[in-house]
Amino acid sequence: MNPAIYGCAVLIAAAFVTDIRTMKIPNKLNFSAIIAGITFHGIWDGWSGLAFAGKGLAAGFLVLLVMYWMGAVGAGDVKLFAGIGAWMGALFAVQCVVYSVIFAGIIGLLISLWRRDAMKRLRQAAGSLSGFFVLRSLTSLRGNRKEQLQFPFMLAVLPGFICACMYL
Repeated sequence: MNPAIYGCAVLIAAAFVTDIRTMKIPNKLNFSAIIAGITFHGIWDGWSGLAFAGKGLAAGFLVLLVMYWMGAVGAGDVKLFAGIGAWMGALFAVQCVVYSVIFAGIIGLLISLWRRDAMKRLRQAAGSLSGFFVLRSLTSLRGNRKEQLQFPFMLAVLPGFICACMYL
């Protein structure tokens, strides 16, 4: 078992609590996690550990940055996944993103069904996607931020992290 998983689990737990309470993940938490992950791997594996943490940081950051540009996640989530990548590496960070997006889709669908506006939201999503493919522009995917269904992304990241750990 990779000992870095414990440091990353502390990051996930702290981010979960703050995101549920405030819908924000503070920079202090994210940047300290990034620095701790890089430091851990630098001490643990030397230069190869630093390269491992750097690649993970870049992978987690860049994948979530695209989602941020589309308006799907907040800036704190982008930095959180940079921290996850710094602790666990690029492959784990990308797997965690994939599982988290799957769980976010399930949560969004359940909330839409609960509110009984699922069909309206599906039509909006289909319209945005068709606009993206026809116009080849990310602006059609952004939509109106006030109309978007919002919930703390950590509700999806926590089970996504657990699934990624199970298949590590």
